[in-house]
Amino acid sequence: MISVNNLKRGVLVDLEGTVYAVVEYQHHKPGKGHAIVRVKLKNAATGLVIDRTFNGKEKIPLADAQRQKMQFLYADESYHFMDQQTYEQVALSREDVGEAANYLTEGLEAEILFHQGKALGIDLPAAVTLKVTYTEPGLKGDTATGAKKKATVETGYVLDVPLFIEEGNVLKIDTRSGEYLERAK
Repeated sequence: MISVNNLKRGVLVDLEGTVYAVVEYQHHKPGKGHAIVRVKLKNAATGLVIDRTFNGKEKIPLADAQRQKMQFLYADESYHFMDQQTYEQVALSREDVGEAANYLTEGLEAEILFHQGKALGIDLPAAVTLKVTYTEPGLKGDTATGAKKKATVETGYVLDVPLFIEEGNVLKIDTRSGEYLERAK
């Protein structure tokens, strides 16, 4: 059990038999009464985010779950990951991987969430670097407006990028929002 006052981002909790990861945490003390804690929780299995409010004195159970760093190997009908210490391999379904599939490249390290020996989901680094495989040429002189164009990266993911981006550029992309951050150095 953990007090809701001790929750932090990334902590895994068990609510009504479901494993949730704490995404956001806000402690609020009104002028009168007890403190309350507002928490955004992400369902580890489905990725659904819910909001919950707890009384500051409440305790909730920690989940019997582990995060394990693994390296992405390849994808066929499933997505295959390997533990770099034990060389044990795990295959995740397309549903388990979800939107993370847009950013998976060979050799990328990610954290796999395990609950009772079953892989539930995947947590990627905050940003990844991907190479642009296709984009329309930008119009010269049309940069004052902050205009955007579509670009396809090596994983097949399509995103909006500034006009100066060309095929072959390597981009840094935010995995939480799917947005272009900058050109990689």
